[in-house]
Amino acid sequence: MESADVIVVGAGPGGSATATHLARHGLDVLLLDKATFPRDKICGDGLTPRAVRELATLGVSTREEDGWIRNKGLRIVGAGQTFELDWPESSAFPGYGLARARATLDETLARHAVATGARLMEGMNVTAPVVERGRVVGVQAKVMQDGRATGEVRELRAPVVIASDGVSSRLGTAVGRQKLDRRPMGVAARTYYTSPRTHDDYMESWLELWVPEDPYADPADPAAKRILLPGYGWIFALGDGRVNVGLGMLDTSPAFGQVDYKDLLRRWVATLPPEWECTPETMTAPMRGAALPMALNRQPLYADGLLLVGDAGGMVNPFNGEGIDYAMEAGRHSAEVVVQAFARSDDAGRERVLQAYPRVMKDQLGGYYTLGRGFASLIGHPEVMRLAVRYGLPRRTLMKLLLKVMANLADEHSPALTDRAITALTRLVPSS
Repeated sequence: MESADVIVVGAGPGGSATATHLARHGLDVLLLDKATFPRDKICGDGLTPRAVRELATLGVSTREEDGWIRNKGLRIVGAGQTFELDWPESSAFPGYGLARARATLDETLARHAVATGARLMEGMNVTAPVVERGRVVGVQAKVMQDGRATGEVRELRAPVVIASDGVSSRLGTAVGRQKLDRRPMGVAARTYYTSPRTHDDYMESWLELWVPEDPYADPADPAAKRILLPGYGWIFALGDGRVNVGLGMLDTSPAFGQVDYKDLLRRWVATLPPEWECTPETMTAPMRGAALPMALNRQPLYADGLLLVGDAGGMVNPFNGEGIDYAMEAGRHSAEVVVQAFARSDDAGRERVLQAYPRVMKDQLGGYYTLGRGFASLIGHPEVMRLAVRYGLPRRTLMKLLLKVMANLADEHSPALTDRAITALTRLVPSS
C-alpha cells in the first residue's frame, strides 16, 4: 500500500494542473492515469485565450519551437458569409489562442506536473474508491501493461482524493454522484487530415452544416438538393502538417441520439472547400466520438473526501463545448482549497475548508453556465440557429460581443461597457 497527501485520478489537463499546483505548495501528490503516455483523447485540440491564461499560470512554455501553434482568433462561416474575428486582448487574457493535439498536450502537462514534484504513475486503472466510515480515503487500481491488466491490484491511500477521471467518472459514480439530467449534454466526433492549410491564423467554426440530401450525390453538384444538418463544425490547424476536423451536437437538438455522428461528419467534410484537401486519402486517424458533459452536471463537487475536477464534474462550457480551460481552472481552484485545508490543525477544520470547493466553483462558473444552459436550449434547434446566423452574422459588432460571451473572455476589471455588462449578467443570474 502506497500513500500520499493527495491522490489525483486522471492525468488529463485538469488532473495535471491540479497536481502541479498542489506539488508547488509542497504537498505529496500521486497523479494516476490508466494509460501510458503518449495517449490520445477525443477533442478539438483548440485552446482559447482563457486556456492560454491557465497554461501561463502553470508555467508551461507555449513557444512555437515547443510544438505549439498560435492563432489570432476565430473564423466564422455561415449564411454564405465568412467573418474573421480576432481574440480580444485584455489585462485578464492574452490576445491569442493555441492549438495542440491532445496526444502531446496531455503528456506535456503531465510531465510538467512531475517536474514540479508530483509523482506520476502510468498504467494505473483506478476501479473503485477505498471508503472507510463513509469517507473516501484512497483508491484501488489495476496495474496495466500494454493496455492489458497484469492481474496485480494496488491500493493507494490519501486523506484527499481528486477525481479528474472524465465524463464517466468511475469514482464519482461509485460514491453516488449522479448526473443532473436537466443539464445539457453534447457529443462530438472528430478526425485528422493532412492539409496544406496546417498553418492558419484562425480557428474555423462552421455554424451551418449544409450537405446533399442524397448521401451518394456529388457534394460539388450545385443542383443537388441540400439539407441542414444539426450541430456545428470546426477546422483547427495544428501546425504539424495536420488539421483537426470535427462536429458537435447538443442534446437539445431533436436529432440527438438518433443519428450516426460519424456519418454526419463524413458527409459534411465532403462539402468542405477543396483547398483544405480533406479527403478519405488524406485522413490520418479514424473518426471517433465522445460525450461532452456540460454546466456542472455532476454534483456535489465535493463530499466525504472526494473532489470532482473537469469532465468528472461536468465542467464543459455550454456555449461552445470547451472543456480544457475549465478543467485547468478547476485544478487551480481545487488545489487552493486543498492547500488551505492542509493548513488547518484538526480534521473538523480541514473538512470545513474542503466543503467550500463547490461554492468556489459555482461562484466562478455557476452564473455563466446558467446563461449557457439557456443558450444551449435555443441553438439545439436548427431553425433557430439558421435564423440567428442569417440575421446576426452580418452585424460585426454583435459578433464581437458574442465571441466574448461564448468564449467567456469578459474582463471583470475592464471599464468597457460590454465587459461590465457581461460580468454583471453572470452575477445576477442564479448559480446552481
